[in-house]
Amino acid sequence: MYYPDELIEEVRMKSDIVDVISGYVKIQKKGSSHFGLCPFHNEKSPSFSVSQSKQMYYCFGCGAGGNVFTFIMEYENYSFQEAVKFLADRAGVNLPEAEYNEETRKREGQRARLLEVNKEAAKYFFYQLRGESGKGGLKYLMGRELSKETIRKFGLGFSNVSSDDLTRYLKSKGYEDKLLIEAGLASFDEKYGMHDKFWNRVMFPIQDINHRVIGFGGRVMGEGKPKYLNSPETMIFDKSRNLYGLNFARTSRAGNIILCEGYMDVIAMHQAGFSQAAASLGTAFTPGQAGLLKRYTQEVVLAYDSDGAGVTAALRAIGILKEAGLTGKVLSLEPYKDPDEFIKNRGQEAFKERIAKAENSFFFELRMLEKDYDLNDPEAKTKFHREIARKLCGFGEEVERENYMEAVALKYHISFESLRKLVFSHAARNGMASPAVRPKPGIQKKKDPEENKKKPQKILLTWLVEEPYIYQKIKKYISPGDFTEDLYKKIAEKLFADLESGTVNPAAIISLFADEEQQREAASVFNTKLDHLSSRAEQEKAIHDIVVSVKKNSFDYFYSRSTADVSALNQVIEGKKALEELDKTHISLD
Repeated sequence: MYYPDELIEEVRMKSDIVDVISGYVKIQKKGSSHFGLCPFHNEKSPSFSVSQSKQMYYCFGCGAGGNVFTFIMEYENYSFQEAVKFLADRAGVNLPEAEYNEETRKREGQRARLLEVNKEAAKYFFYQLRGESGKGGLKYLMGRELSKETIRKFGLGFSNVSSDDLTRYLKSKGYEDKLLIEAGLASFDEKYGMHDKFWNRVMFPIQDINHRVIGFGGRVMGEGKPKYLNSPETMIFDKSRNLYGLNFARTSRAGNIILCEGYMDVIAMHQAGFSQAAASLGTAFTPGQAGLLKRYTQEVVLAYDSDGAGVTAALRAIGILKEAGLTGKVLSLEPYKDPDEFIKNRGQEAFKERIAKAENSFFFELRMLEKDYDLNDPEAKTKFHREIARKLCGFGEEVERENYMEAVALKYHISFESLRKLVFSHAARNGMASPAVRPKPGIQKKKDPEENKKKPQKILLTWLVEEPYIYQKIKKYISPGDFTEDLYKKIAEKLFADLESGTVNPAAIISLFADEEQQREAASVFNTKLDHLSSRAEQEKAIHDIVVSVKKNSFDYFYSRSTADVSALNQVIEGKKALEELDKTHISLD
């Protein structure tokens, strides 16, 4: 929903950034800013800065930055509208209700009712586990060495042996039969009438990323079939687009997400401190789930069972992860079957070591492929090498393919040139891209000239925020039109207007941009590192040089467009005059 700018600004002003961020990150005041460990990448030395005066944060390590809305969007993985609502609720600001047509209102009402009845069912299962009828379920969970804290965290429960226990309870709360059936909590047939979907099972509530219960998984007690039973798909529960435990894993900040096969594996890993674990929901890993993971990580570690079925599932998942643009690694659990069994036998530190040594997914594929060939037989060995060449052609990016060719040649004792020719031959036969031409050694990558033009513009904007009085000294030489980057120009327009009125508000400027990447870039503009200048003369020379540099870049920019654009020609004429004047002018900061 669209919210007026003045309302957004009210929410921002009532959400002090230091107060909000300190609820997520331990930060300490140092000088004019607060510092802590960045929640967006792994680091040992604090480089995460929070400025109360600017109402902004910025990480000098990974470049994450923005205002309070940006932080909530990045940390909680919310959209801008969701971040505004979250902070508005926190600050006690009333937002206007969305206006829906009749059909949408009916659909949203049904979604709300399904979430409501699932929540009530989860509470009931949770209560039953702690009662007389749930003793068997609790004994099973304690036997799996789960602590009471872990059981509480995941909301584990129990469905009684009686086949209509939950149905009777929910109907007593006013929920109608139709809703119970649509939620997948009950079924109806002529022989038994209304009866529970789950009975005599340990219950695992399945939550979406916002911790709302959208379905259930149940593990039968005894010899009943099936061993695990999941809720059917409903309006709020799509198995192919949700992952068990992702509501916790998405904020783990471990740098990866561990993907496994079962509920108990996820729970055991979380209990052992590996809060980045998640699992698919009784189905094979899907592209929809890969797309969901991409919102929260770039690296996925596969911790599937070490048996044949687990290997097959891992090989399938690797292809899906690659298609989604995610880096995949494979965790070796041998000699144990699954993560739960491994952790129970070897402990947390050994599991941590296995994660650190997780195998590159491409080399895992090759290792599994190698099992099909007798490498002592020259003909079989040649066929294996051809298969390697075929798989190498799957890398669309030339540099990546070239790097893998180097690594494969080293690992499998193949001449690099021989492998390269084999890859080239396969690519040519199948109409695929040929390998990259390797650059000659000694050729260094040139610095990006565009970055050289952008840096002075960023420094000037940072300086104006840090020392607003400088604006009055330079405004006759510089205008927002001199900033040739669209984002910088938009920032300059607002900043210069604020400087004129004497109300500089960097956090409000960031709110001009709805896109997270633009907000991050805007934050970096206001946090460009400035050289320490000890004397006034050094400061005056530095500001003069920066202004000249920005003006010179502006002149060059418009000069290149002046033959086809009259307005650009006017800018060139004005720019030339300003540059000539600046050459003769000393900018005094007194």
